[in-house]
Amino acid sequence: MVGSTFTVSLYLNTEGNEINVVQADLKFSQNLIQVTSPSTGSSFIAEWLTPPNYSNERGIISFRGGIPGGLATSAGLVSSITFRAVSSGRAKIEFTKGSKVLLNDGKGTNILASTIGGQYNVVVPPPEGPRVFSPTHPNPNVWYSDSGVAFSWEKEGGVTDFSWEFNQNSGARPDAQSEGIDTAISFSDVSDGVWYFHLREKKNRVWGKTSYVAVRIDTSSPREFIPRVETYTRLVGYQTMVYFETSDDFSGLDHYEVSVIDLTGPESSRSFFTEELSPYKVPFKKAGKYNIIIRAVDKAGNIREAEARFRMMTPFISHIEGKGLEVKGVFLAWWLIFLISVLGLFGLGFLFVFLLYRVKIKKA
Repeated sequence: MVGSTFTVSLYLNTEGNEINVVQADLKFSQNLIQVTSPSTGSSFIAEWLTPPNYSNERGIISFRGGIPGGLATSAGLVSSITFRAVSSGRAKIEFTKGSKVLLNDGKGTNILASTIGGQYNVVVPPPEGPRVFSPTHPNPNVWYSDSGVAFSWEKEGGVTDFSWEFNQNSGARPDAQSEGIDTAISFSDVSDGVWYFHLREKKNRVWGKTSYVAVRIDTSSPREFIPRVETYTRLVGYQTMVYFETSDDFSGLDHYEVSVIDLTGPESSRSFFTEELSPYKVPFKKAGKYNIIIRAVDKAGNIREAEARFRMMTPFISHIEGKGLEVKGVFLAWWLIFLISVLGLFGLGFLFVFLLYRVKIKKA
């Protein structure tokens, strides 16, 4: 691929013969590939008669080395060479006629019988995937309750075709069949779940990489539920608690909202919806009939409502914060309670003195 690098290794098989000199002269397609890094670090050549050298202008590489004492090998590494692809086409690396392998016989007999070069197809890298986005579902991490989805993408110069797929497979890859040259598409009545739009473009007769964008759709409300109301008796008054819980199949629950309707008067009064948690403590202490509405809201904004009716009873004694007490519907302010308490204590004191006085008279 143009712009990438690859490594070619040069091996030697002496076929059981002991050799002491290797001369390898190579020619390569310099208009297609260029040497970037020749390496002899792992070579079986012990001594280089001349340093390995190359010329990218001429497209040649040369190795000349010796093995004192000789060596026989079936797969001896002469060198590894790293090339960079600079242009598309079929690149060749071939041995020239100057290559030799000399026998360790004191005569310098050349035993090189055959060589095998290499051919490499260098191709233009595929274009990067086009930039694709959804104007209807712009944030891929957010759930939307709209089942109609639209996608748009950019078209660069030289692009001749697009291929796309819309499914729930995040790893899908469009085939090499053209869907045309349009830069927008829409889908209606898409079912709930996470969907992926995959897109490829064709440029210079090469299909490029795949781009994709995710959309999250949830048109379904949370599951049905029934609130449970319980009233607890306290030392002074009653306490009413409402319990509720449900779940959501796709986006998940976001929060609950509560509103209480007073059904006692001729015209029902309804409180605003406020975000609450379960269990919810009813703040009212006025006796009467009430209707409580619980809204379960999922992360796409879908709502499921449930309601329950309950009655609040007036206790024998009710505490009215900051004002006083209510006894069987009769309100007693704190100052009046204080006065009654003082008079009661005074009366008890008087009665005690009176009784003590009568006891003394009888003893006398």
